[in-house]
Amino acid sequence: MKICVLVKEVPDAAVEKRVDPNTKRLDRSGEKNLNPFDTHAIEAAMQVKEGGKADVEEVVAVTMGPESAVRALHKAVSLGADRSVHLTDSALEDSDVCATGYALAQVLKQEQPDLVLLGQQSDDGECYTIGAVVADHLQMPSLTQVIKMDVEDGKLRCERQAEYGYDTVEVELPAVISVGDAINEPRYPSLKAIMGAKKKPLDTKAIGDVDIEAGKVGAEGKSTSVLAIEPPPQKEAGQMIEDEDTDETVEKIVAWLEERKLLA
Repeated sequence: MKICVLVKEVPDAAVEKRVDPNTKRLDRSGEKNLNPFDTHAIEAAMQVKEGGKADVEEVVAVTMGPESAVRALHKAVSLGADRSVHLTDSALEDSDVCATGYALAQVLKQEQPDLVLLGQQSDDGECYTIGAVVADHLQMPSLTQVIKMDVEDGKLRCERQAEYGYDTVEVELPAVISVGDAINEPRYPSLKAIMGAKKKPLDTKAIGDVDIEAGKVGAEGKSTSVLAIEPPPQKEAGQMIEDEDTDETVEKIVAWLEERKLLA
């Protein structure tokens, strides 16, 4: 069994997110890191590999991105992936989610995984749909928001988070599964794993290596476009009530809640 984990390089959580008003694209010039949601997908892959119920030959981390994205792959390998694949090409620049899904699917067709895992969203664009796009191109079943996963007899038994609780779904392999961050607690990489990550096999590919049609990716292949970007409205300053007299303070709080019809 082969598991491929889709990962992404995103701006570090400590970096303030900025959008270029001219290109309407996220400014990625600052510090970058592995998408934190994808660490849950890597951990899920490792738990399947170490669980003993499935004979997992290898776990492969796959990303699409600029040259700097190799650092995200090194982090993925330090968390347990056996090797990594980096799809990088100037023709891919400015791809939207549809073009990205197509490009990643072409890489996965070469890898022929039995299971594709990814995090529920990216920490930058917060797109929840990439897994479904990839699955559509691969003609594989897809589940999102999976919070529990067991592999048995070539099938997956998953619990999928829903507004009313969760659904229990059985899926035939191969499949594409987007895991929620409630599925596990990702492990911390050991110093030995961090130091050895750069020595693990890394396969760098351009679009021609995986039969990607140039007209289907990048600016030319986009199916969507950003028309405008507006910053969120500034929040008004809150009202501070100092507790000098408890009875008076309670009256002020109750009056504030009644004014806004927040009391039944």
